[in-house]
Amino acid sequence: MEPAERAGVGEPPEPGGRPEPGPRGFVPQKEIVYNKLLPYAERLDAESDLQLAQIKCNLGRAVQLQELWPGGLFWTRKLSTYIRLYGRKFSKEDHVLFIKLLYELVSIPKLEISMMQGFARLLINLLKKKELLSRADLELPWRPLYDMVERILYSKTEHLGLNWFPKNIVPFILRDYKNHKRSLYRYHSSVENILKTLVKSCRPYFPADATAEMLEEWRPLMCPFDVTMQKAITYFEIFLPTSLPPELHHKGFKLWFDELIGLWVSVQNLPQWEGQLVNLFARLATDNIGYIDWDPYVPKIFTRILRSLNLPVGSSQVLVPRFLTNAYDIGHAVIWITAMMGGPSKLVQKHLTGLFNSITSFYHPSNNGRWLNKLMKLLQRLPNSVVRRLHRERYKKPSWLTPVPDSHKLTDQDVTEFVQCIIQPVLLAMFSKTGSLEAAQALQNLALMRPELVIPPVLERTYPALETLTEPHQLTATLSCVIGVARSLVSGGRWFPEGPTHMLPLLMRALPGVDPNDFSKCMITFQFIATFSTLVPLVDCSSVLQERNDLTEVERELCSATAEFEDFVLQFMDRCFGLIESSTLEQTREETETEKMTHLESLVELGLSSTFSTILTQCSKEIFMVALQKVFNFSTSHIFETRVAGRMVADMCRAAVKCCPEESLKLFVPHCCSVITQLTMNDDVLNDEELDKELLWNLQLLSEITRVDGRKLLLYREQLVKILQRTLHLTCKQGYTLSCNLLHHLLRSTTLIYPTEYCSVPGGFDKPPSEYFPIKDWGKPGDLWNLGIQWHVPSSEEVSFAFYVLDSFLQPELVKLQHCGDGKLEMSRDDILQSLTIVHNCLIGSGNLLPPLKGEPVTNLVPSMVSLEETKLYTGLEYDLSRENHREVIATVIRKLLNHILDNSEDDTKSLFLIIKIIGDLLQFQGSHKHEFDSRWKSFNLVKKSMENRLHGKKQHIRALLIDRVMLQHELRTLTVEGCEYKKIHQDMIRDLLRLSTSSYSQVRNKAQQTFFAALGAYNFCCRDIIPLVLEFLRPDRQDVTQQQFKGALYCLLGNHSGVCLANLHDWDCIVQTWPAIVSSGLSQAMSLEKPSIVRLFDDLAEKIHRQYETIGLDFTIPKSCVEIAELLQQSKNPSINQILLSPEKIKEGIKRQQEKNADALRNYENLVDTLLDGVEQRNLPWKFEHIGIGLLSLLLRDDRVLPLRAIRFFVENLNHDAIVVRKMAISAVAGILKQLKRTHKKLTINPCEISGCPKPTQIIAGDRPDNHWLHYDSKTIPRTKKEWESSCFVEKTHWGYYTWPKNMVVYAGVEEQPKLGRSREDMTEAEQIIFDHFSDPKFVEQLITFLSLEDRKGKDKFNPRRFCLFKGIFRNFDDAFLPVLKPHLERLVADSHESTQRCVAEIIAGLIRGSKHWTFEKVEKLWELLCPLLRTALSNITVETYNDWGACIATSCESRDPRKLHWLFELLLESPLSGEGGSFVDACRLYVLQGGLAQQEWRVPELLHRLLKYLEPKLTQVYKNVRERIGSVLTYIFMIDVSLPNTTPTISPHVPEFTARILEKLKPLMDVDEEIQNHVMEENGIGEEDERTQGIKLLKTILKWLMASAGRSFSTAVTEQLQLLPLFFKVREMAATTLSGLLQCNFLTMDSPMQIHFEQLCKTKLPKKRKRDPGSVGDTIPSAGNIAELVKRHAGVLGLGACVLSSPYDVPTWMPQLLMNLSAHLNDPQPIEMTVKKTLSNFRRTHHDNWQEHKQQFTDDQLLVLTDLLVSPCYYA
Repeated sequence: MEPAERAGVGEPPEPGGRPEPGPRGFVPQKEIVYNKLLPYAERLDAESDLQLAQIKCNLGRAVQLQELWPGGLFWTRKLSTYIRLYGRKFSKEDHVLFIKLLYELVSIPKLEISMMQGFARLLINLLKKKELLSRADLELPWRPLYDMVERILYSKTEHLGLNWFPKNIVPFILRDYKNHKRSLYRYHSSVENILKTLVKSCRPYFPADATAEMLEEWRPLMCPFDVTMQKAITYFEIFLPTSLPPELHHKGFKLWFDELIGLWVSVQNLPQWEGQLVNLFARLATDNIGYIDWDPYVPKIFTRILRSLNLPVGSSQVLVPRFLTNAYDIGHAVIWITAMMGGPSKLVQKHLTGLFNSITSFYHPSNNGRWLNKLMKLLQRLPNSVVRRLHRERYKKPSWLTPVPDSHKLTDQDVTEFVQCIIQPVLLAMFSKTGSLEAAQALQNLALMRPELVIPPVLERTYPALETLTEPHQLTATLSCVIGVARSLVSGGRWFPEGPTHMLPLLMRALPGVDPNDFSKCMITFQFIATFSTLVPLVDCSSVLQERNDLTEVERELCSATAEFEDFVLQFMDRCFGLIESSTLEQTREETETEKMTHLESLVELGLSSTFSTILTQCSKEIFMVALQKVFNFSTSHIFETRVAGRMVADMCRAAVKCCPEESLKLFVPHCCSVITQLTMNDDVLNDEELDKELLWNLQLLSEITRVDGRKLLLYREQLVKILQRTLHLTCKQGYTLSCNLLHHLLRSTTLIYPTEYCSVPGGFDKPPSEYFPIKDWGKPGDLWNLGIQWHVPSSEEVSFAFYVLDSFLQPELVKLQHCGDGKLEMSRDDILQSLTIVHNCLIGSGNLLPPLKGEPVTNLVPSMVSLEETKLYTGLEYDLSRENHREVIATVIRKLLNHILDNSEDDTKSLFLIIKIIGDLLQFQGSHKHEFDSRWKSFNLVKKSMENRLHGKKQHIRALLIDRVMLQHELRTLTVEGCEYKKIHQDMIRDLLRLSTSSYSQVRNKAQQTFFAALGAYNFCCRDIIPLVLEFLRPDRQDVTQQQFKGALYCLLGNHSGVCLANLHDWDCIVQTWPAIVSSGLSQAMSLEKPSIVRLFDDLAEKIHRQYETIGLDFTIPKSCVEIAELLQQSKNPSINQILLSPEKIKEGIKRQQEKNADALRNYENLVDTLLDGVEQRNLPWKFEHIGIGLLSLLLRDDRVLPLRAIRFFVENLNHDAIVVRKMAISAVAGILKQLKRTHKKLTINPCEISGCPKPTQIIAGDRPDNHWLHYDSKTIPRTKKEWESSCFVEKTHWGYYTWPKNMVVYAGVEEQPKLGRSREDMTEAEQIIFDHFSDPKFVEQLITFLSLEDRKGKDKFNPRRFCLFKGIFRNFDDAFLPVLKPHLERLVADSHESTQRCVAEIIAGLIRGSKHWTFEKVEKLWELLCPLLRTALSNITVETYNDWGACIATSCESRDPRKLHWLFELLLESPLSGEGGSFVDACRLYVLQGGLAQQEWRVPELLHRLLKYLEPKLTQVYKNVRERIGSVLTYIFMIDVSLPNTTPTISPHVPEFTARILEKLKPLMDVDEEIQNHVMEENGIGEEDERTQGIKLLKTILKWLMASAGRSFSTAVTEQLQLLPLFFKVREMAATTLSGLLQCNFLTMDSPMQIHFEQLCKTKLPKKRKRDPGSVGDTIPSAGNIAELVKRHAGVLGLGACVLSSPYDVPTWMPQLLMNLSAHLNDPQPIEMTVKKTLSNFRRTHHDNWQEHKQQFTDDQLLVLTDLLVSPCYYA
């Protein structure tokens, strides 16, 4: 998260109401309230006013001077920082101006993506708190945003590589017609999310008429068979405004609500956009609670939500797979449910209870599956969402947004019912396999609403868990849930007054969890204890019982219980001591040099110290003194090793000293000092390699306890300085390191600003019980307005002490190192290391005191007409400039020393490591480190989340947390270093870092590079200064570069994952240098491809550039509207600085500079292309670098400039390169170049109603209407002559006119107005001539075709959209110029049945058909004369490997084309798809290909569909299985257009009901089962005389395939006629039964009594009695032939009943018991019936077993008897 987002949260008004505009002259919109609590708060107003004035003035200037970069970007970044530091501390007028300016900037059409993202993030931040600006204050247009989203998310040129967006996944232009989706060019990257968030933020401010305009714009796209439907709904979902005030509702949602909800209700099969409609309705419901009556839709909504959870139902997996991707987003479903709750009807609660009843069993810990995450999310989000709604209705400050009417607010009764319905699943989920986190969060929110319903059951589970030792998971789960409800538990309140009495018993029982053997238990126990101690003052109040008699029962109980606190604290300490003693380092580990604790140990250390310090902070003085004595005795009576146990004990001591410095220091300091002095009396000790354990331990203890309030330390300064003098120069490394820690902590304690106490009540608990009654403060939040923070601000005495320490200890070291660097003094490595350690500790101890480095700025890096000054923030200390700046002295000495070491002893890596650290701290350290700060933000947010009260809001946090937040605000100020001026001294140090980054030792390089990247990010424009130095190492003409330097330089270019990547700065000046250098570095003698590490580096570099590159702008013009707002902003008063407005001359100069900049950019672009080509064409450049270079070149294609000629020639020639990688890049590039060269085709507006001669429909009716009838394919009127062709009006896009006509319907103009076709070479541009020459050359083409028909990866190759684009472009730009050259190749390829040749010819033919879109009639006619025979040949040669490619070819050819233009193709395909000539396989393939073409045409070819159906109907009984299955699937597409959506006219395409009626007629013979059914599998593929029966069965199988296919595809439910077919299926029984149960579960059919009765009738078919046979005869169970018919009917019935049973696996509907009884009657029937019944019963038992207790209620006693008997009867196992 950006710190900006963490800043201001809802604040209460300041004491004394709204501040009046005082002397400052403006009322801030909303400040960050924590700033008022800083110790230097009074200086901040002046500081922020100055900054704001500078920002307004300079941002206004930059925009007027046309300087987007660097000026505009620099000052918008400053504005972001300003918001992060002060919140929205500007007047409403300025707020609106900022928003308008950024809105204009963000929507500049030519803006680079990264700039757009920068502006958009800031704009989102400015719009974030929508209550600050009402619709009256601000109105934003919606069209600029729509244009932007259309341009970026649905970019027309991105897939051709003409527009690069960062992190995109290379998109697929093909339409995959199996799923009817064209993968729109989407890349799920930050760009998409930022755009959507931006629209979302601007949405509340769209004008009132926006809704109507949007509907007019996007309704025409709503064609449910087309991808545009998805686009339309996406646009509706992001753009439609839903927060209009009630008086404007008629201009808002009322215009579309009925239409869209009708669409949603009637759609069945979860197309992707259904989920997006849900998101829209959820938003609508939340914004308009009480203004929409949802009741009619509630049952439907819950059914759909349940279905979308994808719960595994029964054993059927029949219809599930396709839905997995498109299920609803649970987050939105939850919002929708929450918004509909309450109100008079209570309907939603009823359904919600039902929903949880039906899914509770899935939360059972024994269940696990993909669906579990969704269920957990549901549990976690719902309570959260309800709490937010309650907060909005009851506690939130009213703003301009529509309030919830009283009639629809949630009542207490509603809340109670909600909590009751959800608590059961939550309690089950506590122990889930995925962990208890979601349950804990849910409980936290539920306990805020109804503690009395939530906490008792949690405690019931917790107490037993604390007692058991054997189930640790149970313990961690319950404890984390209790932590969630801790605050509600401790504060009691009117609902649950007995809550607090549970606290002590819980604490005492949790103590055994501090267990050295179980890490996770130990950690959760620490967290548990810490949480409760933060909330409660640990004060013994038992004495109050004698003094007061006005206490309530609960208070009396608590008073007597508090006597146990002391006991608890002491027991806890004993436990900790036990833990420490068990973790003492084993002897073995001490010998080895492992400095570090293991990760787990450090976590335990952290948990232990923070818990202990929390407990001591919250203790009363008496308990504290006891504890202190105990810690002191423990730490002084033992000697600990310093690595693990020592650290833990020292931490405990530090915690004690921090809480009460005076008393504690009195004990510890004299003790430690005397021990250390005694042990170092003897001078020999100073030189010992190994020191005495006791000495080390006391040093460690002393260094930790000095981390306390600096003022209290001053008493002991002489003693401490003495110790430092004795120990800083010990020879033993461990010794002097501990002593350096002491030095570091001493300096920090005296010079930093920090709070000195974190108690939960200001002022502590040291008051007599008569004045202060602690129990009242249990669980009490801190009061922001009376926090009473005790700050430590360094006094002058402390500061002078710190300087005294620096003079005594730092100065001598610097003198020594200075001499060493000059070469005057020999020092051993150990001595250098020791001196550097002392220097480093002094530096990080006093970073706060030392002013930043001064010096000359480095000028002329970037020209700018706006000032780019750095902002200075006051952080609580005035620098004393009279003293010399130690920082600068250290800098000069260290640089000298560094050069000395690098020249003389480069292998002294330990010293180099330290020098790198020192340089990093010299540059940036001002008292806190960024990474520490970040982790503190994180932990602060975690603690805040786990303890916050979302219901009341208003920052009701614990006091300690609030203090922490203020401290973080102070640190944020010390760390804000953006936009620092780049000075000479910085330049020198960064160059040193570069030298270290390219040194010989990899570890040194690695550490130096990290510091190097951090420094690059901090100074303005320093990258431009450094790049040339890095590239020096890559120059091929240098002989003196080592491999290590080469690698180091490459790493410097690559950058780390978060920081700058030098190789790819979005700026022409930089790329022009880096890219060519990377390519030509292939010739450097330091480069060797034998080293895998170097090869990998180049791969990473290339990959990173490709991932991050985005098309860099060439045009940086700022539109006039933007400049006007900038003028207003610059003139805005309050606050302002006196700066004269810009003179016209200045503005002219700005415009001139901007034009120069555009010219520069263009020059740079062309240079870069040239240099890269030079690089790639060098002789003996290794192939890898050639490929990298070509890859970089292909990034330089753009949609606003044609590529320079030399590059065009290069790419065209490389179509025939030897390497396939290069050929692939060239194919993409040439396809892109052809798009650049495309001549624009003229369009004109038509009025569709005039063409059809029908009036425009008055209301919205979709589907086939008289006014869109002219778009249909009609073989009587298809244009067969030139005249007809030229007089027809062709509409290429399939969706126009289906739903409504667009306001402005555009089609291509006639032939004579289009660009000239059939040009001679002289008429072409140079670029076109290059391509023309190559493609007219038979040799070139022959080579190209040879390469294209090679196999790439056997069996993996598919129809390639890139190659298709290439050919489409060739035939579009040069019409039929190359056909003569290609024709012989096409004929040859078609005849060759190899997979790769067929694929190649399919790609070319698709390109030809699509490329001929604008050819004249004569040319098209000639083309089809050539193509028809080719396609006939191809389709007769089709094979298993190639039928997919031909399908793709035909589908691609028909995509977005007017069918009347392709009539040759359709007539050809429909000739006779089932000729039977090439055998059944070819027939099936031809159907597949045909299906692809017709599916692309959707609703515009009813005549063809009718013809096909008529043709297929007699063939439904086809002999061959594969052909039958294919026919089934084709039927789906034939009937797909027959949808029952609202406002849709019946289609002219074939209708399901008529077809089904005809089928039933044919199936008559199967209805009356007389003669036997022989097992028809035998003659499955045998040819012979077929009787009606067998034909009937085959027909049935085809139809079954169709039903299955359409269930998964079509948009709406099965038509009643389809259901009439069901009874027949039981002849194809087993398969049908699974299908049926699947259909029932998916609510495709509903279980109704007629169906049940029908099956029962079938079951009652009488079976003739078995004749008794001789006992010896075999095969008793084989019934005679005569019985077969009855048996089959009966089996069908049983299967049907079985399917019904399995359709509700987790509950017992009312019809179930009786049905089970009927089934059980058949247990003794002959096989296969008996098996079926058993299987059904065993499945029933398996699925109902978990909740049998509840399910039992549904059965009568008699039924239960029968059932129990069945389920365990011997026959069950038979």
